[in-house]
Amino acid sequence: MMREDTITMTVKEQRRSQVLMRVQGGAITLKEAAVIMGVSVRHARRLKGVLARLGPAGLAHGNRGRASTRRTAAEVRAAVVRLYQRTYQGCNHQHFTELLAEREGLSLSVATVRRTLKEAGLGSPHRRRPPKHRSRRERMSAEGMLLQLDGSPYRWLGPGGPKWSLLGAVDDATSDPVAGVFREEEDAAGYMLLLRQVVACKGIPAAVYHDRHSIFRVPERTPMSLEEELAGEPLPTQFGRLLVELGIQSIAAFSPQAKGRVERPWRTHQDRLAVELRLAGVQTISEANAFLPGYLARYRTRFAVPPASSESAYVPLSSDTDLDRLFCFKYTRTVAPDNTIRFGGRVLQVPPGPDRLSYARARVEVHEHLDGSVAVWYQGQRLLVELPAEDQALPVRTRPRTLPQPSFLPEATTRVPALPTSACQGVSTAGPAKRKPATNHPWRRYPDRGGHFH
Repeated sequence: MMREDTITMTVKEQRRSQVLMRVQGGAITLKEAAVIMGVSVRHARRLKGVLARLGPAGLAHGNRGRASTRRTAAEVRAAVVRLYQRTYQGCNHQHFTELLAEREGLSLSVATVRRTLKEAGLGSPHRRRPPKHRSRRERMSAEGMLLQLDGSPYRWLGPGGPKWSLLGAVDDATSDPVAGVFREEEDAAGYMLLLRQVVACKGIPAAVYHDRHSIFRVPERTPMSLEEELAGEPLPTQFGRLLVELGIQSIAAFSPQAKGRVERPWRTHQDRLAVELRLAGVQTISEANAFLPGYLARYRTRFAVPPASSESAYVPLSSDTDLDRLFCFKYTRTVAPDNTIRFGGRVLQVPPGPDRLSYARARVEVHEHLDGSVAVWYQGQRLLVELPAEDQALPVRTRPRTLPQPSFLPEATTRVPALPTSACQGVSTAGPAKRKPATNHPWRRYPDRGGHFH
């Protein structure tokens, strides 16, 4: 019994076979066949000879059915599958390809890696969703014109790890991750640390774009206090007060898509950063913050784009700027008759100053720094500094307890305006309710100043 071979031919090859058979039958000339096939007469004569010797199979391409000489070796493809299943499990295909080149010395294209994994039944860990139609907003033309802020809570050390919030600042003009910091939760202290990184490294941006979180602005339906009603405006948040002091415009977005420059990278960070933290053996939040700058530098090289203008809108600070006095929580207090201030469950004893022995009834400003230390200021002069306890956590409060006063800022930052005068009018100066001090109160140490009770 004769075995029949199956010949697979393209439409073009089938058309050539039919035309050349008509030439063999004398229906058309070879010159006419060459015009129909779109080849030269010489090539048509060559094809006619191949058809006569080998039949229709001779018209098929000679490399059909052969493996490409540029085909990735089977050993390499097996190594790619093995590495993806063990060391780099959970990476997306793009990130996995970059890690192969960086860590394993395997320079392969994304298409090759994707095809290799697909043949092994290993698809991408994420499913693509069809994009929605939205109007595109053009980027700002220069760096520093607009900085987008946001936070992403995620289990960065894996499904069984703690849930931290990664706070990030992205420049709208370049998609450059200017700064980032890990926090146990999204709080005002974290955003102050984030903005301090930006100001220290780049300068003061012109504006920041953020969501409508209560860290940045007071919710619209929040009832106003008596002081706020007298002032005619709600109290700013602590972070909002900092933006006013730095002269930074605050813009609140109405949707996540509006600040897409900072929203879209979160999924990329959750893919790449989570894997790289695991590969680096990071276990604590301090180790994660130490690892973050190197990661952001690699991310910046891979994804940032050059700005349309070479000019920068960042305003640099002078070298003598006291950043601790800017990036802190500020509260106004009235000094008690015994020269003490109650703050955060503690009693702060104000010592005598060079200009006056007693500050009783004076209105002072209490600064709670990001490291937990507390300083007391009066008319630009620091009266007291108290270091934090070892187990004291960083402050997380978001709103000042009184309307803020204009704060110190060096003359080098000329763009920084002071708070409006109306914000300081009608503020109640009444101190806390009087009560009998405890037996260990510092005031009892000075009986000559009336520190005796019956």
